[in-house]
Amino acid sequence: LDCGDAPGLVLAALRAGLTRVRFNGQRGVAAKLAVIARRQGAEVVGGRLTSLDLLDLPDPAAACRRWLTAR
Repeated sequence: LDCGDAPGLVLAALRAGLTRVRFNGQRGVAAKLAVIARRQGAEVVGGRLTSLDLLDLPDPAAACRRWLTAR
C-alpha cells in the first residue's frame, strides 16, 4: 500500500495487518516506522516507483503482459 508521506497511514495500514507498505516521507520518520513494522513482521519500503502508463496504448492488455513478464 502506498502511504505517500503520511506516517499515520502507515501506522493504520500496519494495524490493519498489511505486511508491506510504502512511505516516502522524512528519513528519520521512515526509520522509526521501519522499526515498528519489523516488530510486527512487516516492512516499510521507499524509493522511486516504476509504472506503466496505459492511457494511449493501442493494446493495454499486451502492454501489461510485456511489462509484468519483464520484471
